[in-house]
Amino acid sequence: MLPCQTAFALHTKVLSNTIHVLRHHDANTSIAETKHLDLLSLQWPQPPRNILIVHKNGSKVVDEAVHEYANHIHSTYPDVSLIFEPKVASTIHDKFSFPIYTTLQESQQARLQDKVDLTSTLGGDGTILHASSLFANAQNVPPILSFSMGTLGFLGEWKFSDYKRALREVYMSGATAGYGSALLETEAGSKQKEILSGWSSVRGMSMGPSRSSRVLLRNRLKVGIFAEDGTPITHADPSAPMCSSDCSDANCDVFAMNEVLLHRGRTPHLSIINIYVGGRFLTEAVADGLLISTPTGSTAYSLSSGGSIVHPLVSSLLLTPICPRSLSFRPLVLPANTPITLRLSPKNRSDEIELSVDGVRREKGLTRGMEVRVVGEEIRSGERTWGGGGVPSIVRTGGGKEGAEGHDHWVGGLNGLLKFNFPFGEGEE
Repeated sequence: MLPCQTAFALHTKVLSNTIHVLRHHDANTSIAETKHLDLLSLQWPQPPRNILIVHKNGSKVVDEAVHEYANHIHSTYPDVSLIFEPKVASTIHDKFSFPIYTTLQESQQARLQDKVDLTSTLGGDGTILHASSLFANAQNVPPILSFSMGTLGFLGEWKFSDYKRALREVYMSGATAGYGSALLETEAGSKQKEILSGWSSVRGMSMGPSRSSRVLLRNRLKVGIFAEDGTPITHADPSAPMCSSDCSDANCDVFAMNEVLLHRGRTPHLSIINIYVGGRFLTEAVADGLLISTPTGSTAYSLSSGGSIVHPLVSSLLLTPICPRSLSFRPLVLPANTPITLRLSPKNRSDEIELSVDGVRREKGLTRGMEVRVVGEEIRSGERTWGGGGVPSIVRTGGGKEGAEGHDHWVGGLNGLLKFNFPFGEGEE
């Protein structure tokens, strides 16, 4: 690949060694509350141009679906550029007759948040978490359109068989009638022919500004790691020096969609962790570990550890002990804006315990005196407006009774996927 400082590299069968800058129109989304005050309404100020596709690895069915999906996007929405992760792009670019794009490996996260308008996932819940982690250092996450093709798929909203309708609804969400049409003028000033682009090029598919896709905004956790003396430590590279005091240039804070985990790991001794809630000492926990989860993460590891199931629209944090020594140590549900600090006690018998964020274990864990500070991400800038933050998940709508719009996907997931309160001894018919 030719040396270049551009953000994106072009992978194509013909020009595999050529690098181009991926044009970005800065089509930031506008999100407002719906009449039911549960879901948000997605409205593009301009047609989305850059779509990041993230898919499950090692599945022939998913690989075939990705090729079908990408070809459909290219043929139906010719103005859209498709982005893949570097390793994926290097293996599939020769299977397409059109160019696809990727980031330079060393600057992937920084570039993606500047370029991507929409993320689309094909896989299970782990694929969605991975896609979210690509924006772990970004304040704003592009909307995620997910197709359930994995093992569980509790977070996945759409079946892949509906991909044409799903993508059409998202692409045209809030479209202004006639946007993008232009007339080509001749030298004499006469209008010769109509040039269509953007929304206007998609004939018969306009939904109009009053018919927008619905978005479930999933809260994230803001996570910071601090040394014994209170100095922040970067997440990006455990071997890197300490961050500056303002953390502006070192990616000290990271965002988590699911959970933060402290665990004793391989050591045979229980962890001893001091817990502070809102700056006040709560308790000294003696347990295998501790979880701080979002409502989205309440149906993951926290649920297996005895934590409550919390609806994703409830602004909260969950503090769940893992196999505590004391039977009276119960899970807690706290306001999302409550800061929680977990500090490894000097009495901890092992030198270090493991630290994981959204299932990804940090190479260097927590040593005695170090602490993790967690608080819910602020996602509202006003009473009815979205100020950025969170993970905007595009959900299916319709099919429910009046007033129930936006709840079917979650309630149905409890019953259909988690087998909520499923009786013993009863098999499926």
